[in-house]
Amino acid sequence: MNKLAVAIMSLCLIFVAACGSAGNNEPASNKAANEGNKETVQEETKPEEPKAVKLRIYAQYADDDTKLPYDYAVAELKKEMPNVELELEVQAQDDGQKLKTYAATGNLPDIFQAGLDIITTFKKSGNILELDSYVDSLGFRDKMYPSTMNTLVTEDGHSYAFPYAGNEFMLLYYNKELFEQNGVTVPTTYDELMAAVKAFNAAGITPLSLFAKEKWPTVALYDMFVTRNEPQGVSKLDKGQASASDPAFKDAADKIIELVKAGMLPKGATNLNYDQAAALFHQGKAAMFLNGNWEIAESTKQLGDKAGWMYFPGTDAANYEASKYAFSGGGGPGGYAVNPDTKDKDLAAKVAAFLSLKYAEYKYTERGNPIVATKVDKAIVTEYPPMMQQLSEDIAKITSTTAFAWGLSDAKFKAAIEDASQSLMTGSYTAEQFIEDVNKAIPAAK
Repeated sequence: MNKLAVAIMSLCLIFVAACGSAGNNEPASNKAANEGNKETVQEETKPEEPKAVKLRIYAQYADDDTKLPYDYAVAELKKEMPNVELELEVQAQDDGQKLKTYAATGNLPDIFQAGLDIITTFKKSGNILELDSYVDSLGFRDKMYPSTMNTLVTEDGHSYAFPYAGNEFMLLYYNKELFEQNGVTVPTTYDELMAAVKAFNAAGITPLSLFAKEKWPTVALYDMFVTRNEPQGVSKLDKGQASASDPAFKDAADKIIELVKAGMLPKGATNLNYDQAAALFHQGKAAMFLNGNWEIAESTKQLGDKAGWMYFPGTDAANYEASKYAFSGGGGPGGYAVNPDTKDKDLAAKVAAFLSLKYAEYKYTERGNPIVATKVDKAIVTEYPPMMQQLSEDIAKITSTTAFAWGLSDAKFKAAIEDASQSLMTGSYTAEQFIEDVNKAIPAAK
């Protein structure tokens, strides 16, 4: 190869090297521009649709007071989270036994309704999700009424369910027309109550209808008698702060036995379910009926202005005035809870909180029920019926509340007081037996 050819080849190699070097060292400005274009392309990419999720939920769905709010909450959820589908399993009326079986067998639904009994039991077994972080992140605390914070936080200071119900109360309903037609005074004292029992029996009318096949109403009736002299009622026993032999508790058992023996309840009361017992009252065959404030809507529907509720009779006139606003019932932690083993805890908690808010919203605006746990900023559609209006006006006057049976915190005591109270309704169970059976289960003072 001559010198000229070598020189030309060298120049070519230098040129090729220069070109390669330029390709590996792209100017910063160009590179940045290209990266920017990539980002622009990424930003313009359409976000993925949320994946469809099916959540299994175990919830009350028995009557209009539970079906309609639930259906409304689910419809609102469809608007807010269209990718979420709820698979409803209707809650059994079995004091939580089916839910406890689900927990024991690892078959717990993603979301379930829980009262204090379930919360207490599931906390011990690790079957309920602590919701404190979600209460904060979802701003749920700010959506509560100050007076209902007891429904959000348990005694250990934590939250395990998103509540929708406020503090609720037991009421003694009565048929005004039957009282007037039979010349019976609406009782304010125990003696007047006994007189009413005798008068209605003489007229062939059941004095008081009670669905005592379920045990909680029997606890409530006992509790109402206790509250005349012990405002804390059965909750004081539940906390281990009293004995069933104390005067207020023994006197209540004695009075129920006397009234049952006098014919206060329908025959076979402990075999009557709600439908059977309510029918006696709604059809004008029973003068009085015991149920929670949620009965107001149905009694109004069935009896109209004939239905009313009375303050529970006292031991005498002075006691009646002193204990008039000591109500049985109350509220406690409860609502929609979350399975700690659900696949997406964040989503399940968000759905549970949303359902609670919407459930309360419907009850407040459409069901004529002001007793909800969370604030509602929508206008009332359905005005309160007179009995609810009376209760609404009295809520601020209520001096004390106790607890429903499902709100008792000690499972052993709850079972014992339910069994013993139901036995009181038979008329063949003594106060001494009651005291002995209940005292065996009262927990140590808390």
